[in-house]
Amino acid sequence: MIPAYNFDKIKFATDTATFEKAINLYESGKVTKFKKYLSGFSAIVKSTHLYNVDVSARHYDRGSCECYLDQTDILCKHMVAVALYAVMDGKPLLDKDKQKISTPTSSGKVGELTKEELNKYKKNVTAAMRYIKAYDMPSKYWFQYQNSLDEGVSRLSTIVSELPIGQTSAELLISTLLRLDDKLCNSGVDDSNGTVGNFIEETVRVLKNYKQSVPDIRKIFKKLEGVETCFGWEKPLLF
Repeated sequence: MIPAYNFDKIKFATDTATFEKAINLYESGKVTKFKKYLSGFSAIVKSTHLYNVDVSARHYDRGSCECYLDQTDILCKHMVAVALYAVMDGKPLLDKDKQKISTPTSSGKVGELTKEELNKYKKNVTAAMRYIKAYDMPSKYWFQYQNSLDEGVSRLSTIVSELPIGQTSAELLISTLLRLDDKLCNSGVDDSNGTVGNFIEETVRVLKNYKQSVPDIRKIFKKLEGVETCFGWEKPLLF
């Protein structure tokens, strides 16, 4: 049985604390007696106690665990650890894969993206944007919707933090912020928890820091002159 999800899905859709705990369980060999069956995977996870865990092959966050969190319908580290084992087949993780970025930061490295790199990041941005969508579901799906926004922002935060400080990166980030601004103001995205708004705010801080390393980058920001965004995030970049 091949899982319908991959490592990135688990990484970006899981909250940081749970993901890090699951990584620790996986790397310390706590996932034992792993088995594949028709619709998913099972294992015994050694933690505070020995827990029998089942995880769906279609959705890594669906299944069962004997721990107290699962009894309250909260995704636990044990289920995530088993899902990690399913996608990694017990293989070691790279350090960069284990790093989960929840807030966008500057890479601190000055440089310009090649054409190939720029195209790759544009595709990654578009993929991340799919998780930031209009809220048109019944209220019972609110938490599922919020998780989707969190995943989209987590994916975007990783992109921002990887980019070199340069004009091509600045143009890409401004384009991304404008797309998010349109989603918030015109496309029915419900950001009442402030997930997307906080990302925009932090990304503007990253762009402001670009000025210190590449003074010529101001001409990129001038493209925002005459543009009025819903929340006025463009103003700090113009002064």
